[in-house]
Amino acid sequence: MTRKFSGGELVVATHNKGKLLELQKMFEREGLDIKLSSAADHGLESPEETGTTCIENALLKAKFVANETGKIALADDSGLFISALGGDPGVYSADWAETENGRDFKMAMERVHKEMGDNPDKKAYFTSVLVLCWPDGHCESVEGFAHGIIVWPPRGVQGHGYDPIFMPRGRNLTYGEIMDAEKNTISHRADSFRKMMDKCFR
Repeated sequence: MTRKFSGGELVVATHNKGKLLELQKMFEREGLDIKLSSAADHGLESPEETGTTCIENALLKAKFVANETGKIALADDSGLFISALGGDPGVYSADWAETENGRDFKMAMERVHKEMGDNPDKKAYFTSVLVLCWPDGHCESVEGFAHGIIVWPPRGVQGHGYDPIFMPRGRNLTYGEIMDAEKNTISHRADSFRKMMDKCFR
């Protein structure tokens, strides 16, 4: 049976301040007064993401944070799945950007461009899995999507990650050219957030 959220506090299993702020704005837009903190605020390191799917990794992160803090935890795991690359980078989207000095998404986007080559198939989609976990181990999950195409060269400086090379369906602007306020209503994370609201918060 689906469990509904109750309480006024959530720990988001992230060290990404941008993602925390994005979620905070989404909750505020829903008129929900929920205090969000991050795993970093609680002094927690990120657990090793050993899953082979986005849902496995989101579950791993949410369960870890809920267990360590004794609070309800929300985790997101997302990826860019490109048709011409057989679904890569997919669950390894962040890994493609890893360097010794942190994540370099300019490098990751260049790798996408190089590996796609002249392939005429530009179809791609972003997915976002959201998992809500309670300290007793109960979890609820949803998955959101945004379909579109890959463009080159990168366009725009908004957003983060692969945003400058992804153009969502029905738009002539990339995620990197769309202002955050609008992106937060059409993105894969917005889709999964709406589904989570319907499932656990309403």
